[in-house]
Amino acid sequence: MNEKNSIFIIFSFVVALIISYATTPLAQKLSFKIGAVDVPKDNRRMHKEPKALLGGLAIFYGFLISVLCFGDFFLPNGRLNMNLAGIVLGSVIMVILGVFDDIKPRSAWLKLLIQLIAAAIPVCLGVRVFAVTNPFTNVLITLPIWVSYLGSIIWIAGVTNAVNLIDGLDGLAAGVSSIAAIALLSVLLIEHSFSITLLVMTAALAGACFGFLPYNFNPAKLFMGDTGATFLGYILACISIQGPFKTYVAFTVPLLVLGLPIFDTLFAIIRRLLKGQPIMAPDRGHLHHRLIDRGFSHKKTVIILYGLSAMLAISAIVMLLTDITRALILLVSVVIVGLFAFTLTSRTRDEADNNEEACEEKADEIEKQ
Repeated sequence: MNEKNSIFIIFSFVVALIISYATTPLAQKLSFKIGAVDVPKDNRRMHKEPKALLGGLAIFYGFLISVLCFGDFFLPNGRLNMNLAGIVLGSVIMVILGVFDDIKPRSAWLKLLIQLIAAAIPVCLGVRVFAVTNPFTNVLITLPIWVSYLGSIIWIAGVTNAVNLIDGLDGLAAGVSSIAAIALLSVLLIEHSFSITLLVMTAALAGACFGFLPYNFNPAKLFMGDTGATFLGYILACISIQGPFKTYVAFTVPLLVLGLPIFDTLFAIIRRLLKGQPIMAPDRGHLHHRLIDRGFSHKKTVIILYGLSAMLAISAIVMLLTDITRALILLVSVVIVGLFAFTLTSRTRDEADNNEEACEEKADEIEKQ
């Protein structure tokens, strides 16, 4: 990588961060002005007072300006960079949908339809997986055209909604997306990607998230809303099926880097199917809800999930640098520690509840005497 590209990556991160940070208060004022406000109505909400919902506009604006400044919209032959144009156009559609949904919630099926259309735009312009590599044999398998198109559209729409589903605690979606963006940028640098636009997009996304986090970390001044969460998921999904991600890592590295929102979404679908509920029906069974119910504070829950997301990302990079066996060792060790901590916390919580009940019973006996 030449010096100019290195400077572009750094500047794209810094510019996105500054713009996102500077425009977030404006997004907050706009939210209250047009009625994009989240009023706590049920036990899924962790906040107690109305919060602005259009923080995602600041993230999008920081990302967009940075990419416009440092991305290559024209190829060396003078032709328009269709991949980048498709991603930007699709992201605009996602953001517009998110704004309308934050003002007044729309039908889940209508949103899914529009998301699929937005996902199909970059896919039809070349942003898709063409082949996969068997991680155990390194044999390249070319995908049929219809699998390439359909699989890529489902991937983009799926990751978009997965990131949206984990946006349930202050700073969670923005932090996890930042970790994922940095991990993807690291992979691109390790693989010596020659696509400055791909590098700039990834750096800009991380910078925009970092610029928003000071306002969004607990206690949050405002939320990113569907505007931000779907945009983040959309861009991460598009990045993860370009450049070196078109083959082997298309089903390994991105799956680990985006593992937290993906697995949480899969478990949510399975959970709702087993209960006979619609798969798009909201509930309080997500991982962050379970940790809160186990007695963890808001901040501790977010930090735990940051750590889990970071370990998954590190495992992906370890697998890329060495082999799948060492990555599995790291993953298994993380799972063992996680299960032990969960069991220990569960017992501690149960003991605390029993002690509390015993104290209450003793107090009642004293009062009767």
